[in-house]
Amino acid sequence: MVKLDKLAKRYRIDDGDGFRLKDWDPADTNGLDDKDAAQEALVQSVAKLAEMQDMLYAQDHWSVLLIFQAMDAAGKDSTIKHVMSGVNPQGCQVTAFKQPSAQELDHDFMWRTTANLPERGRIGIFNRSYYEEVLVVRVHPEILANQRLPPKLVTKKIWKERYEDINAFERYLARNGTLVLKFFLNVSKEEQKKRFLARLDEPEKHWKFQPSDVAERQHWDAYMKAYEEMIRATATPQGPWHVIPADSKWFTRLAVASAVVEAMQGLDLHYPKVDPKLGDKLNAARTALENE
Repeated sequence: MVKLDKLAKRYRIDDGDGFRLKDWDPADTNGLDDKDAAQEALVQSVAKLAEMQDMLYAQDHWSVLLIFQAMDAAGKDSTIKHVMSGVNPQGCQVTAFKQPSAQELDHDFMWRTTANLPERGRIGIFNRSYYEEVLVVRVHPEILANQRLPPKLVTKKIWKERYEDINAFERYLARNGTLVLKFFLNVSKEEQKKRFLARLDEPEKHWKFQPSDVAERQHWDAYMKAYEEMIRATATPQGPWHVIPADSKWFTRLAVASAVVEAMQGLDLHYPKVDPKLGDKLNAARTALENE
């Protein structure tokens, strides 16, 4: 029996003080080794999520924002696909953020993501996000140089300042009814290599592979440092991080689904109660239909 409530809390971080990435094993499965039981638990979680999403949409009070960050081949796409497989497409929107366009570079670093925030009643999913601005941009300073910021604003404090801006933004979202959940899919360098080779071995997966993927592996240590500092600085009660082991895809999906279900259960979701006056009109409509 998989205890989903404990699983959800196991990987949640809402205070980043003292966080060290090396303490989190990418191959961890929390003692689970029964894939069939895990799959059954995932099916139950997906069904529960679909039920809550329906109430979220009907109630129209809250919105939910799920942010996924990870190294290439960590399984973001497949995790989103499996976890959200039961959700009504009308109540869910997925946005993948690639290299910024010229127009996006002419705005502040959170402009393009802000324009894609979910409205009330919907679940929004960011496949990568404004966190790229303290990850890839930090690892590749030349990108920052191309963002055309006023030179006097580009100081040694810029990463600390961006962390502060992100925390303030997520606090603002929380105060306005958006549940923010952030997932770092923690894949090992060895597992990433296996998945890259598998993509090269299967022609139908060649489209997923880019030569630049191998080049980015050369910056692995720099990325791990950037992720560690990012989580340490931006894990808060209003914007918790979930550091999800990603070497076993079946476990990654279960852990993410459990975390989303557990968090949404705290929103007091329910279907709207019908006004008594409207109830009378509904009864009259029933009578009219039955008497046709």
